[in-house]
Amino acid sequence: MNAPQKSIREKVSAEEWQLRIDLAACYRAVAMYGWDDLVFTHISARIPGPEHHFLINPYGMMFEEITASSLVKVDMDCRPLSETPYPVNPAGFVIHSAIHAAREDVVCVLHTHTPAGVAVAAQKQGLLPISQQASVALMSLSYHDYEGIAVRDDEKARLQADLGTSMNFILRNHGLLTVGQTVADAFLAMFNLERACQVQVLAQSGGAELARVTPEVLGAVGQALSVQRVGQATPGALAWPALLRKLDRVNPGYDA
Repeated sequence: MNAPQKSIREKVSAEEWQLRIDLAACYRAVAMYGWDDLVFTHISARIPGPEHHFLINPYGMMFEEITASSLVKVDMDCRPLSETPYPVNPAGFVIHSAIHAAREDVVCVLHTHTPAGVAVAAQKQGLLPISQQASVALMSLSYHDYEGIAVRDDEKARLQADLGTSMNFILRNHGLLTVGQTVADAFLAMFNLERACQVQVLAQSGGAELARVTPEVLGAVGQALSVQRVGQATPGALAWPALLRKLDRVNPGYDA
């Protein structure tokens, strides 16, 4: 079954259409960087408005082929609100719905199962302060213990409590998750967190003693980030247009 070729642009608001373009681009960027896991995991985005409606991937499509029109609009229980030839995966939406319900500031939730991410998630010490990328991620990072495949509603309260106000979330023995006020912000946070995990696994594989960033330097990093963000656009705003240009070169059509 192929992705729908007919655009639904005229059937949705301009605001929703732009969100669809950004989310479809995010799915394809995740695939481009090799962070996808076949058709599994999700990236969700909350549509503006009081209805608490969301966009999510049609279950069964590869991330590299998702388009703005093929994304499925769902409610808080992951019930489709628009026609789609594809199923959706309510079980996989448990984590996303929990976060969207607790964090009004979050528009996008991005979850991955990358080898490096799962490797760090399996380590008792979690993410180590051994790189600049880790130093940035550690400024807003929390953890959630593994409770098995996330299909039970009773886990939602613990997910919400563990995430708190963090932007970066390590699901122990499971994978990585980032949130953002925009799709671009969530992607940039994941790019940094994933890179920090890759660096950690590579550094550990060398067998040498690791040099850790001191608490004093971590504090200075946090202060520098706070100063840098004052009066500026959201973190992802600078990198996102460049990423879209790259997608237009290597995998166009996400905006269909």
